[in-house]
Amino acid sequence: MELEGRAEVEGLFADQCTGLDGVRCDIAMVRTPDGHSRLELAKYRSPAVISAGPRNQPHNILGTHRVMFAVDDIEDIEDTVARLRPHGAELIGEIARFEDSYLLCYLRGPEGIIVGLAEQLR
Repeated sequence: MELEGRAEVEGLFADQCTGLDGVRCDIAMVRTPDGHSRLELAKYRSPAVISAGPRNQPHNILGTHRVMFAVDDIEDIEDTVARLRPHGAELIGEIARFEDSYLLCYLRGPEGIIVGLAEQLR
């Protein structure tokens, strides 16, 4: 993904939008390689971060803790994992084939968020 921009968000708008008081948040907007989608990443400076519990929870817990992306070549996952491992990412399980349709795998980031990668087979 390509970084589109970074900003610090705070003030009445941020409080109203999030339903929190005293929001100060760093955001980064990244664009998917195809240019059709964007993802906002946020790191709250205030109010104080609340721990949601263990970071290595399984896939089937209630709540949003996972995002999946379509990729062109999942076979390069070993290189991707090697590049991300110093930042705290780990491959969960292994690359799996779903029929003749997809190759899939999951990575867990340092904060416990699971990122899925899916390559549609042609």
